[in-house]
Amino acid sequence: MLFKDQVDFVRQHLKKNRLRVFTTVLATTMGCAFLIVLASIGFGLQGSMEREILTDQKLTEIEVYGDPQKKIDVDAIRKMENVRAVVEKTNAQLSANVKFEERTNSVPVNMTEFDNEEKVGSKLSEGRLPQNSDEIVVGYHFAENLLSKAELKEQEKLNEESAENDTTSTKQAKKLGYKESLVGKTISVKLQDYDNDKAINKELTFKVVGVSEKPAKDWLIKNTILFSHELKGEFYNIYKASVKDSKNIKAEKDMFYPEIKVHATNLEAVKGVIAKLKDKGLSVYSVTEQLDDINVIFLAFKVGLIFVGTIAVLIASIGIFNTMTMAVTERTREIGVMKAIGASPKLIQRLFLMESAWIGILGTAIAIVISYGISFLSNWLLPIIIDMATDSKQFQEAGIVFSHIPWQLILVASVISIGVALLSGWRPARKATKIDVIQALRQE
Repeated sequence: MLFKDQVDFVRQHLKKNRLRVFTTVLATTMGCAFLIVLASIGFGLQGSMEREILTDQKLTEIEVYGDPQKKIDVDAIRKMENVRAVVEKTNAQLSANVKFEERTNSVPVNMTEFDNEEKVGSKLSEGRLPQNSDEIVVGYHFAENLLSKAELKEQEKLNEESAENDTTSTKQAKKLGYKESLVGKTISVKLQDYDNDKAINKELTFKVVGVSEKPAKDWLIKNTILFSHELKGEFYNIYKASVKDSKNIKAEKDMFYPEIKVHATNLEAVKGVIAKLKDKGLSVYSVTEQLDDINVIFLAFKVGLIFVGTIAVLIASIGIFNTMTMAVTERTREIGVMKAIGASPKLIQRLFLMESAWIGILGTAIAIVISYGISFLSNWLLPIIIDMATDSKQFQEAGIVFSHIPWQLILVASVISIGVALLSGWRPARKATKIDVIQALRQE
């Protein structure tokens, strides 16, 4: 019998029992769709978490921490293989009281090595990186926080109202501050020790040459100034000169806290660089390590979801088994005739397996279409429903994906669904090959 004739033979018998076949296909569809949708939750949440971690993060960046009492040998790290650059930043126990025209602002004192920042490709929203110690880069929201006396009073009023109406307060706050570009402008700075209420009298002037890039998240506020790392000694001398009682002078190591960031040449080199840094007794943090931990957790989570979904497919397989068993019972005489005219047991088995496979393929195809529809609706509706319930817009603005269906999930689900369908039809198909010809022909 030609393959085309086999297909026609299967199609004719399926048409005879449309209702039974329809309910069996429906059960297969529901089981497979449940498997795909359930597993897609794991893929969706994992993708959302990875995007959250990677936002505003550099994949090749490694943060290094050492013993506070010991200085980290930065030069030795720079000479390590696969290290593109090392940026040493410093957080000072000082604040900078800024004055520009009739406006003021207060920000923490942060210093960095601008030449190395350029090597790692630090981005700005405006201007350039400093080339001299009297040039600075201000944060993206620095200008918004340069307030006049009248605006300071209005800001205090808005802060009081913010507890009652966050949305209105935020919209009004955006109207405050300096609206023009600060690039090319000169500002004056007075340093202040965190433990002292009064600012140090010495006034310094700096030229703004750049503005940092916009934060990846709307709720992040960059109200900062980045000074040159070369000013570390000068700032400490200014601080020491302002302290009247020499017994109260903080040591330089207590005044400045280093923050070292190592940048590997590429993503593949990150793990090797991390291993070498750990061999030196340093503590490190890299977003790649966090991603590895998340991947392991979500792998177990997705495997569990697929296992639960597979149970639904197995339940649906009972329907296929019953359908094929009834088909064999109803067509006993027909099987006997086929055997009498020379049909081999393998051919008869193949015909029944083709029927069960057709049910599995059709059910899986419909399930895939339905699953994509459910995934789209859940990603669209769930954030709206949750935000309506919590009276906010956090989930819609966050862009959380609750369901994601990659092609690998479709492949796994299809193999499971069609494979279970074939296994369900195998036993009835084997039963068909063992039917006695004489008894089958005697059956009416």
